[in-house]
Amino acid sequence: MPKKLTEEQLDRYRHDGFLFPLPGIGAEDAARYRARLEAWEREQGQPITATDARYKPHILFPWANELVRRPEILDAVEDAIGPDILVWTSTFFVKEPNTPAVTLWHQDWTFFGLRPHEHVTAWVALSNASEAAGCMQMVPEEGRGRPMRHQPRADPNSINGGGQRVVEPFDEAKAVHAALRPGEFSLHHTLCIHSSAPNRGDDRRIGLGISYVPTRVRHIGTIPVSALLVRGEDRFGHFRHEADPTGDYAADLAAHAAAYAPYRAAYNEQVRWHEQGEPRQTSAAQ
Repeated sequence: MPKKLTEEQLDRYRHDGFLFPLPGIGAEDAARYRARLEAWEREQGQPITATDARYKPHILFPWANELVRRPEILDAVEDAIGPDILVWTSTFFVKEPNTPAVTLWHQDWTFFGLRPHEHVTAWVALSNASEAAGCMQMVPEEGRGRPMRHQPRADPNSINGGGQRVVEPFDEAKAVHAALRPGEFSLHHTLCIHSSAPNRGDDRRIGLGISYVPTRVRHIGTIPVSALLVRGEDRFGHFRHEADPTGDYAADLAAHAAAYAPYRAAYNEQVRWHEQGEPRQTSAAQ
């Protein structure tokens, strides 16, 4: 029996490749996490999106580690991918108000190098993610999701690390806006085509995208990478296990740097493989 989702919701996720809005951590806790993030940004004198801490913050900040482990989120993820769950990465997606930042039409599988394609992202809203604020738009897979070719570095205003864009035809007219209120979250599959427009509102649009994979998934690159076990057990050992942050900021910063460096190198390797048409990169199952 599902822990959180209904059978109807699971059928919709499997058919469409996405599901929203889902009740999550609540508006009060969303405001609490946002306050912790923005306090750190004030201390640093720059937004998190200008730093490496944007990626894998769950191994740097105890509060972000708490967030990726929230049962309100993990129960829905378990319904989608099973009980043995790793966090491959987490990423802050922040659009400042009235700025040109966008996310181009893309799929998440492209540069992660994860096989098989069972990765699911929980996108958790820490502020209002309305249509005006540039919420995600998603194109239903209609049960026919497949890996598509992408162009890296397609727009300097892209908030994705690779700036990727789908270069194959698809029906953009079928896209739906996945608006979320603070504390709500959405799920989307790694083959779901999605994008987001600029934030035309007066507040920051802040979301944490948490990339969950079942422990059976592996990485196809040549660089050893790590992940955080957040539920169940890992009987496969495809990833080095990350440790929870200790609360000692200097030690946690060093641990984060040690995990982020191979993650970024592995990501860049996947970009190169995609550009070169490497067969391993485009294969659906390895």
